[in-house]
Amino acid sequence: MVLEEEGIYGDVSCDEWAFSLLPLDVDLLSMELPEFFRDYFLEGDQRWINTVAQALHLLSTLYGPFPNCYGMGRCAKMSYDLWRKLEEEEDSETKGRRPEIGHIFLLDRDMDFVTALCSQVVYEGLVDDTFRIKCGSVDFGPEVTSSDKSLKVLLNAEDKVFSEIRNEHFSNVFGFLSQKARNLQAQYDRRRGMDIKQMKNFVSQELKGLKQEHRLLSLHIGACESIMKKKTKQDFQELIKTEHALLEGFNIRESTSYIEEHIDRQVSPIESLRLMCLLSITENGLIPKDYRSLKTQYLQSYGPEHLLTFSNLRRAGLLTEQAPGDTLTAVENKVSKLVTDKAAGKITDAFSSLAKRSNFRAISKKLNLIPRVDGEYDLKVPRDMAYVFSGAYVPLSCRIIEQVLERRSWQGLDEVVRLLNCSDFAFTDMAKEDKASSESLRLILVVFLGGCTFSEISALRFLGREKGYRFIFLTTAITNSARLMEAMSEVKA
Repeated sequence: MVLEEEGIYGDVSCDEWAFSLLPLDVDLLSMELPEFFRDYFLEGDQRWINTVAQALHLLSTLYGPFPNCYGMGRCAKMSYDLWRKLEEEEDSETKGRRPEIGHIFLLDRDMDFVTALCSQVVYEGLVDDTFRIKCGSVDFGPEVTSSDKSLKVLLNAEDKVFSEIRNEHFSNVFGFLSQKARNLQAQYDRRRGMDIKQMKNFVSQELKGLKQEHRLLSLHIGACESIMKKKTKQDFQELIKTEHALLEGFNIRESTSYIEEHIDRQVSPIESLRLMCLLSITENGLIPKDYRSLKTQYLQSYGPEHLLTFSNLRRAGLLTEQAPGDTLTAVENKVSKLVTDKAAGKITDAFSSLAKRSNFRAISKKLNLIPRVDGEYDLKVPRDMAYVFSGAYVPLSCRIIEQVLERRSWQGLDEVVRLLNCSDFAFTDMAKEDKASSESLRLILVVFLGGCTFSEISALRFLGREKGYRFIFLTTAITNSARLMEAMSEVKA
């Protein structure tokens, strides 16, 4: 319109700049769409599905056809179908090329909320929870830089110190950094006995690198100290203990009273909400009495303006009340009888999200998400992906990927798929594997729709090291528990 008004519409050519994939790291692509989560999983708005399909299409034009596709979730299915349509429209490009990426997974965030709601304890996740990593960089305030100004730091594989500690459990990070500091000191001390020629080499070649490493080291030590201070103040140990109890499903009464106390002490509106959601999902909804009591206390403690947030959480299936078994299904049956047309599927969607049972306990048993450990779990030498949650819980999303890769399909996982309410939306698409080299079959693209956490990334990197895979992550945005809650909240912070 503007161009027409100015009378130059005929003289210019218009083009669209499809800015969909942003490489944040060597193995991490983000679409930087934090709004995706709320738009799709709360509002049911499907406008971003095209963007996801276009991004997948772009990747497949660059890296050849993907021989094995696995997906789970309604959004995954829609994105996949649209992407296939785009492929059919321009089918000439990838025909006959050798695939470079052997497997691709499409996963919806709503099939595993639990992992995203847990407190993170790997270093990168903790930095994200504490300082917020935005678009691959983080703002370290004066308390970290120990000067009077803040500093923006890029966190990726280029940072030699960070790349070694990012996936480590926080308890190992201090030891590692102090060892690193000693090594640095030793390298500095080498210059004492040098003659002029060696000194010249040292200054021209090594000094710059050492100085850079020194700077990064002091930053990360500062960040660790700052995290420690904050976490001790919040009594982090007690919080983690409660989370683990919720995941394992014992001492529910104690956990509930911990959450009540958390609300009454007004620790933080977002944190209290997160714990309530974790309780609700792991318990398959709250008993009406608990739901009412927690909700009332929350609104009295943090203010009635949060009322709408509760309705959102309920719609998304994050904080629900256990309904007497039959009422919902009766209503649902009536609705599904009325509604056969696909266009009216939204109504059934609304009902199914109301009736979304989380079934977390059953899934957890089936997939062995809570590892049985004899003796102490050694966090220095992790034995499985559970180390990203101190050995208490294997992230559900990562376990599913591991299981599907072992089986090369959803076969044998039917029960899990049913428990996740994804029977209609779990799909596998296998091409003939004659062209795929064994190298490409080791390369796996994991697409998270609705965001993924740094803990999941660390867990899958660990799985990759153990099983000889290489994972590449594509996510609509990096998320964590606070971002999830803020997306659902109607009270703008």
